[in-house]
Amino acid sequence: MSFVGKTVLITGASAGFGAASAKMFSDAGAKLVLGDISADGLGEGLSGDVVTLVGDVSDPAYSKELVKLAINTFGSLDIAINNAGIVHAPAKIPHLTEEECRRIVDVNLLGVFWAMQAQLPAMETQFAETNQGCAIVNIASVAGLGGAPWLSIYGASKHGVVGLTRAAALEYARKGIRVNAICPSFAATAMAGDAVNDPEVEAHMTRGVPMRRLATVNEVVQAILWAADPANSFTTGQNIAVDGGLGAL
Repeated sequence: MSFVGKTVLITGASAGFGAASAKMFSDAGAKLVLGDISADGLGEGLSGDVVTLVGDVSDPAYSKELVKLAINTFGSLDIAINNAGIVHAPAKIPHLTEEECRRIVDVNLLGVFWAMQAQLPAMETQFAETNQGCAIVNIASVAGLGGAPWLSIYGASKHGVVGLTRAAALEYARKGIRVNAICPSFAATAMAGDAVNDPEVEAHMTRGVPMRRLATVNEVVQAILWAADPANSFTTGQNIAVDGGLGAL
């Protein structure tokens, strides 16, 4: 895949899927606009055209600033990867606090909403002027495709991302903007905690996954790049599971 000449905006880009996506897009020739709540590791080790902006996706103004940075710096916004997200510790519904519930919804669901609210008008204008299609890829979860016991509010927030993805895809299907979501199961990121380094914990976490393992970061990022690739110009409104066969059960 080549992304030469494309401007790609990625949130949650300091680590995990965001950092790995930034590296792969950069290697494929893209110009990058990277955002994260932390400056640590943001843009680290990347060459080529890269600008960064630290901020919180739960603030609508931050998403507007990221879009403005892309257009002012590179003159376009071709692809957006709305990846920033957080998870709460496993707990039954009565044991979740109001504070953590609101924070999960503010980051995972409203963060994607504010991002698209800023990205879509800019992309629509760009398509009208250039006739070049744009793409948005939202990072959801298999927890947004089914029940997620002990991760209820996280799962609910990801169900919301799935719904937003479908709605935006339908609203902009004839405006040159494709909107898809990637829905990973547990992957080898910080969110997986001890499972990344402890085979027993991994076996416990993945006992319901037919492949019986975590996804690698690169396996998920390959799906992100596929969804963003302009060659996939007829794929929109899809919530693509990268789940080791879990959804086939």
